[in-house]
Amino acid sequence: MNHQHYPFQLEPLPFAYDALEPYIDQTTLHFHHDKHMNTYIDNLNKALNPYPQLHNQSLEELLCHLEAIPEEIRTAVKNNGGGVYNHQLYFASMHHSKTTENFPAGEIANKISEYFDSYKDFQSEWKKAALQLFGSGYVWLVYDKGALEIVCTPNQDIPPILCKKPLLLLDVWEHAYYLDYQNRRSAYIDAFFSVINWSKVDQHLQIYTKS
Repeated sequence: MNHQHYPFQLEPLPFAYDALEPYIDQTTLHFHHDKHMNTYIDNLNKALNPYPQLHNQSLEELLCHLEAIPEEIRTAVKNNGGGVYNHQLYFASMHHSKTTENFPAGEIANKISEYFDSYKDFQSEWKKAALQLFGSGYVWLVYDKGALEIVCTPNQDIPPILCKKPLLLLDVWEHAYYLDYQNRRSAYIDAFFSVINWSKVDQHLQIYTKS
């Protein structure tokens, strides 16, 4: 998606709809991916349609240079483009774990130990951030100048991704978990640890450390 340009298309989930059960059920994924994310794509395309000068820009180019977007569509591009970018990373952050113990491995495991002391401490900090985020938004694990950092953004905002490179993303909008967990955000966060695609997170980290 980040390398696509107008008209943006809905990419398929990187796993089967039932792959995350019992942690996230397929009904939630059908609504979240097929309807919520697709609505952001449709609205982004609608906003960009009358502006051919923007049609060759990637999603990252649009979001990282919002000051260059015509003022009359800047908010629409920020909100809907952010919705597309964030959902893409969120779905890519998960997979079906073949084991009951889903732990980071490789360089990302070393970095987590370096900056959070232990994986358990990372989980504690991640959950604390997700629970303290008021309303709707996202929790990110980012790579910034050699360090790992947990950051939160409201609504469909993104961190300054030109410097804070995203590795992992948790969606804490209620539509991401309400069918499974109702108002129990804490239980949803715990479940997310069971489906994190640590291999993909490690791939992102290796790309950033080599660039």
